[in-house]
Amino acid sequence: MFAKPVGATCNLACQYCYYLEKKNLYPEGTSLRMSDDLLEEYIIQHINASSVPDIFFSWHGGEPTLAGLQFFERMVKLQQKHLPENFRIINGLQTNGTLLNHEWCLFLKKENFIVGISMDGPESFHSANRFRKDGQSCFEEVLRGYQLLKTYEIPCEILCVVNSSNATHPLEIYRYFKHLKAEFITFIPLVERINSNGSLVSERSASAKVFGEFLCAIFDEWKTSDIGSVKIQVFEEAIRTAFGLEHTLCIFKETCGGVPVLESNGDFYSCDHFVNEEHLLGNIRKTPLSQLLESPAQKAFGQAKLALLPDYCLKCEVREMCNGACPKDRFIDTPDVQSGLNYLCEGYKLFFNHCKPFVEKVAEVWRLSNPEVQ
Repeated sequence: MFAKPVGATCNLACQYCYYLEKKNLYPEGTSLRMSDDLLEEYIIQHINASSVPDIFFSWHGGEPTLAGLQFFERMVKLQQKHLPENFRIINGLQTNGTLLNHEWCLFLKKENFIVGISMDGPESFHSANRFRKDGQSCFEEVLRGYQLLKTYEIPCEILCVVNSSNATHPLEIYRYFKHLKAEFITFIPLVERINSNGSLVSERSASAKVFGEFLCAIFDEWKTSDIGSVKIQVFEEAIRTAFGLEHTLCIFKETCGGVPVLESNGDFYSCDHFVNEEHLLGNIRKTPLSQLLESPAQKAFGQAKLALLPDYCLKCEVREMCNGACPKDRFIDTPDVQSGLNYLCEGYKLFFNHCKPFVEKVAEVWRLSNPEVQ
């Protein structure tokens, strides 16, 4: 679950951010900071809804650090107050990194946070779309934040939005992250749907083919030089199929709905990319979180991903790696003019077919090494 302690509030004005506009869901002047009583209620309900000993909280925004360090210190105390015996809490924080300092990092280290930090490559690429509200670059602040996380040895992952600015420079982007000693990287394709002037997506969006080529180029270098030292999420997901493992990333699962959103006032939405009136299923002040998670509406939302998959996808040779990807991007037609094909299909198909021989070899070696599982 993505919890939004300050809703869509952010100190940056990144051009491609899809969440800043969500503040318009609430009347002007409404406080978008989660109240202390709601914070405690959410923590209690989240713990009660968990069925495994490792309970994961994920704090998102906007920019969640705008809630302030005291908010997070109070949050951790409340988690410990309500934590059942033999359970463990893991906290994840997704940040733009600009507000991180020594005080923040001492806290994050002490409380064993996992941190995701947004960075689109070297300064020229990062600053193409990500900047402060006054239009000035935020790159130095982001880099300082990242370096602090590394100094304090806080587990951190770089989240890179692949867009028309950086998509044609895959190895420059990847080698820069390796220069920063990144151990975990996620590449997120930008798909901004506009449906105007004859275009389906914005000029900032990379084409599907270019995105696929971006992944292929990085995969080849990673396969040769970096297996075991750098984990790249999309590669990890592809290789999971070699071991017959279910995907962990929602966009590649057969069904979705497993990563809903809790807004700062307690509103529950089906998904981070579907925070709108249609997908507002309730509020945890009135309906328990466990009920909302198991509600018919949430289950239907998740099942629709599989139910609406075009025949073209059902017959695809890399279906098990992709499963139609994210429903938010399924807005083009298949070659036989069936609706619901993912805009990124060409790119994913290019990449998954490119890495498939390697994945199959991994599977073969694993089977030979583990004859008892055959």
